Amino acid sequence: MLDFSQFSGLVLFMFIFTAGFWLLIFLLTFVVPYWIGGTIWEKWKLKQDAKKITEK
Repeated sequence: MLDFSQFSGLVLFMFIFTAGFWLLIFLLTFVVPYWIGGTIWEKWKLKQDAKKITEK
């Protein structure tokens, strides 16, 4: 059986582990695609602006 200090350490470890896991899932599913999509969008807009300038 676990005494109180071992149990509280296990609970703390599980909390940190699961918080890190969900943070990783959040970053991989929302933040990274948003970042990559924004970078592609900005490069496309810059190319469009450069194209308009050279056409004048």
